[in-house]
Amino acid sequence: MALKTPEEFIESIRGRKLRIFMNGKKIGDILDHPVTRTVIESNKASYAWALDPKTKDIMSTFSPLINEPINRYTHVCQNTDDLVAKANAGCFTAENLGTCIYRCVGLDTFHSVWSTTWEMDQKLGTSYFPRFLEYLKYVQKNDLSVAGALTEPRGPRDTKLSDWSDPYLSLKVVEKRSDGIVVKGCKINISGAYASHEVVVLPQMAHYPGEEDYAVAFAIPTDTEGLTYVCQYTPFSAEREQAEDIYELGNPLFGERETSMIVFDNVFVPWERVFHCGEVEYAGQFVEKFARTHRMTCGGTCKVGFMNIIVGACKLLQKYKGLTKARHINDEILEMVVLKETARACGLAAANLGAEDPPGSGVFLPDEVMGNISKLNVCHSFWKVLELAGDIGGGLVVTMPSIRELKNPETKGYVEEYLSFGSPAGAERIMRLTKLLQNWTAGLHGVGTYHGAGPVMAQKIMLSRAVNYDKEIALVKKTLNIED
Repeated sequence: MALKTPEEFIESIRGRKLRIFMNGKKIGDILDHPVTRTVIESNKASYAWALDPKTKDIMSTFSPLINEPINRYTHVCQNTDDLVAKANAGCFTAENLGTCIYRCVGLDTFHSVWSTTWEMDQKLGTSYFPRFLEYLKYVQKNDLSVAGALTEPRGPRDTKLSDWSDPYLSLKVVEKRSDGIVVKGCKINISGAYASHEVVVLPQMAHYPGEEDYAVAFAIPTDTEGLTYVCQYTPFSAEREQAEDIYELGNPLFGERETSMIVFDNVFVPWERVFHCGEVEYAGQFVEKFARTHRMTCGGTCKVGFMNIIVGACKLLQKYKGLTKARHINDEILEMVVLKETARACGLAAANLGAEDPPGSGVFLPDEVMGNISKLNVCHSFWKVLELAGDIGGGLVVTMPSIRELKNPETKGYVEEYLSFGSPAGAERIMRLTKLLQNWTAGLHGVGTYHGAGPVMAQKIMLSRAVNYDKEIALVKKTLNIED
């Protein structure tokens, strides 16, 4: 059967030789490190859910490519029902993890590569699409976790790529051989790649004649020789490293979203893993079709799951503190519900209005207008939810003593008395809830939401291209009996 067990997933990533650094130190084994382990646990959960009778309908589906059940995160959508199921899975994973499911970016690259390579083969006579299908079958048969990598450092935005002082600020093909290509450069802000089996690399931006060496897309194992991972490091990372008990933390098992910079130091990619090489007129299309899919994911699915957690925490804290009749808090929580359900509606609209693109390709992408609106909407609504949650949590969200004080005989009595707020729920429960709200309101997810799948201006640019006002203008002309 194509579906791995959680234990098989762990064994499949054990013993890989990764060159990986965090906080100025080399990491020996990502299974043993407290921060990198959170990424493993997030991906591991998706394997358990696909086999659990209670959740398998959410996290698994049937693949016509290999005629077997597969994980939802290896399936390319082939109708609008698939897109809706994908949206529902994204919300489910987010609200159960409280952080990223690190397989989602790779899944969204699959949609882009399928759509774009099919069109390239039709118009240019290339043979990229069959290569990709064979690769996708390999991923499905082996139930692989696949990351995606697009974002690059890039040079000055007001300077042509050819004039950059460092030609490797965008990933570049430095050699073409009979058996494959060699690439050099870097991808940044890449979620969870080191705990995945594979990474699919796409261009970050459109390219033009003279930039053929930068127009490249491919897939490689994450332990390929020449790859180096330089991980993010934040106060939350430091806190997790020194935690005596993970339940001192805001998201005990799954942690914050973990990313890394991936350095490609003359990395070899065999031709059968190359899906785009030099066709500059299609580089931007890879980016746009990925963004179209991923903005539905970010805007209308995962952030909805996150907001479900935040609303639940606020309601429980309200109950513990005896504030259930506080009108302003009830109003704030109701506003949070409206914001999250509006985001969910945008995501479902993008899925339900999706279409086969290009016609005849077999891959369905979300509606471009609603997908971008979904992400643009959540950029503002998520910040508002964090603002409201911070108000409900109160100043203690940023001033609370460590939960370890409950184990300190010299301070335990003080904390239990004064931070229980006289509630029978007790200080520990209130402190844990407050720590969870700190994880969100003072954490990394606000900025991550704003910039994930592209910052606000990227959605506005795409909307300005996609929206057509002819219908609205025609309605006014009809009303006023205006003829051209």
